[in-house]
Amino acid sequence: MAGTLQQYPAIAKPAKAGGVRPNLEDYARAVRDFTWDSARAELTGLPGGGLNIAYEAVDRHVAAGGGAETPNRWPGSQGARSDITYAALQRETSRFANVLRTLGIGKGDGVFVLTGRIPELYVAALGTLKNGSVFCPMFSAFGPEPIHQRMSIGGARVLVTTPALYKRKVAAIRDRLPELRHVLLAGEPGSEPIPGTLDLASLMAEASDSFDIVRTQPEDLALLHFTSGTTGKPKGAMHVHDAVVAHHVTGRLALDFHPGDIFWCTADPGWVTGTSYGIISPLTNGLTMVVDEADFDAARWYKVLQDEQVTIWYTAPTAIRMLMKVGADLPRGYDLSKLRFVGSVGEPLNPEGVVWGKEALGLPIHDNWWQTETGGIMIANFAALEIRPGSMGRPLPGITAAIVDREGDDIRVIENPGEEGELALRAGWPSMFRGYLGEEERYRKCFAGEWYLTGDLATKDADGYFWFVGRADDVIKSAGHLIGPFEVESALMEHPAVAEAGVIGKPDPIAGAIVKAFVALKPGFEPSDELRLEILGFARQRLGTAVAPKEISFAPNLPRTRSGKIMRRLLRARELGLPEGDLSTLEEPA
Repeated sequence: MAGTLQQYPAIAKPAKAGGVRPNLEDYARAVRDFTWDSARAELTGLPGGGLNIAYEAVDRHVAAGGGAETPNRWPGSQGARSDITYAALQRETSRFANVLRTLGIGKGDGVFVLTGRIPELYVAALGTLKNGSVFCPMFSAFGPEPIHQRMSIGGARVLVTTPALYKRKVAAIRDRLPELRHVLLAGEPGSEPIPGTLDLASLMAEASDSFDIVRTQPEDLALLHFTSGTTGKPKGAMHVHDAVVAHHVTGRLALDFHPGDIFWCTADPGWVTGTSYGIISPLTNGLTMVVDEADFDAARWYKVLQDEQVTIWYTAPTAIRMLMKVGADLPRGYDLSKLRFVGSVGEPLNPEGVVWGKEALGLPIHDNWWQTETGGIMIANFAALEIRPGSMGRPLPGITAAIVDREGDDIRVIENPGEEGELALRAGWPSMFRGYLGEEERYRKCFAGEWYLTGDLATKDADGYFWFVGRADDVIKSAGHLIGPFEVESALMEHPAVAEAGVIGKPDPIAGAIVKAFVALKPGFEPSDELRLEILGFARQRLGTAVAPKEISFAPNLPRTRSGKIMRRLLRARELGLPEGDLSTLEEPA
């Protein structure tokens, strides 16, 4: 299935980038010697016992004499800066924890945050964890109904938001949230008071900057991340304080964190990436992290990379494709010489994106794979190993991954290289989700014996690299062939006119299903019958007639989740006139 992707030549492991020796130089030894107990020993735990994410991210550094270091930089969309040291972050997060305690919010209570990437979001996240409460971030572009769904399912006790977002998205649903006790408004100084809300800045000014962190234990609930299924309501994936062990060590192993690095994760904390690797992992590793409040703009992003002298950049395939649309000439106008590692996550990165990174940035892009449910990176292309464009990479030390065949409760591990099956992980890593909130049966169905079943179809090659095929419900069976949409989409993107592609199976009375592609064009190309035939012919040459699309429709934009994944199920539903299901994460409302 992944044979076409594997035709791309491997990119040799780089020499020391920027004079830095990559972590994990001896992969085989690291896998052999790694234990989660040794990873836990890299953190200190709470003085006197227990484990708390916020302590490991902030207070531990201050206790070790690093209070003057600057972990957070906000360049500011209008040129203003808002940088903060570890010592200041300790004080502000303690103030927020005291605010919660004063309001009667305690251990296990849900604190939801609906803001842009403003300093108050990060303070609220860590202050919530200090208080033993549960942090649940929401993406600020959500509409009222997705917000209501998540807060209702999660039993939200506190909401931190801005006056503008409250007026537009929360006020109308407030009466439908009986468990919501307090709304704290932040981020807009001088705003008029709103009845039924509290001013966070005033509460913070009155709160003490000293706080005894609640003695949370490794298995105490810490984070609630919502993820959408193909239908029905969102699922609340529950993560515990022990997840910090995985956040910490995977930052070092998968993203090649080193002391002194300046790190930029472009993901919003409303998504699990923006919390695990946009807040927790860089802080526990003592890095300086860049936070950009503004929306995507190619020139601005390159300027941030240049001006902040970013050394490690973690972004998403959607952003990479948008940069590819602009072209490779733009980044050459910026000094990106400090950049030594680029990572990507969110959906599989097409091989063209990996290779484009080498051309435009001077660095290949390292794809990696994980899910909301896994809580942290599970499979990665490492800095010290060769990259195979289109591959997810190899499992991290401490992670056992396999391709399996599932029949009911029976699991067979597939040993043959290249044979397709479901990607499974042996359960037990620290950031593994501990349940779907209120949906125990749904959670149990994710496991078979010792294996967590991811729902992703994949293959493994003879050298242990994993290759994504598609979600189990995305795979197309056409005339006896199983066809992975990702492979077809990647081939289509090699055509010079194609910016993005989404592929579905369309019912056919003879073949069972045919491959249909929806294509968004690059600037300078216009839809036409001639171009459609040209792209169809190109795909047949690249993939063969059994796998290539039989139909192509042009679309100005493809439906994506706000985290960047193409919503193939929505393409399918609209093509076939089926119910569209949960649209809460749709980037542009239908």
